[in-house]
Amino acid sequence: MPPTIKRTSWKPGPAAHSTGPGSTVVVSVTEFVTHRPWGTPAVAAEGFRLRRGWPSTPGAVAIILWMDTRPRLDRSGSVTVWTDEASLMRFVTRPDHTRVVRAFRGRGVMRSLTRETTPAALSGPDARRETAAGPLLLAPVWAYAERILTGAEPWS
Repeated sequence: MPPTIKRTSWKPGPAAHSTGPGSTVVVSVTEFVTHRPWGTPAVAAEGFRLRRGWPSTPGAVAIILWMDTRPRLDRSGSVTVWTDEASLMRFVTRPDHTRVVRAFRGRGVMRSLTRETTPAALSGPDARRETAAGPLLLAPVWAYAERILTGAEPWS
């Protein structure tokens, strides 16, 4: 079966170059499942709007947006990397983010997972480097998120 999860490239944040391969970061994986498949493009569009402000988001290391491309398009979300949990919480409470959350409340189900880790710990030292987000090794972050999104690893 071909992969059904399509993703954007990593977009670096202002903290992208302040973290190195051994740095501890906070990884957040989110998924929004709409009640109706035609709602997913609107959710994805809002994600792209939020992504535009990413380069000026304090503590943001990198973001990737994803969408499930099975025939019934009803899942989308993001994988974000932060310098610390406080930076993630500042983003979650930002007015533009809360506006999106309120706009889609009741139109689907959201779940998220937050994990403090080093990217290398997610899939080993042989992971390739994705230079778009600076010196941090991001390939293992996506590999970890993809395992969660495909059900190979649990959300807990």
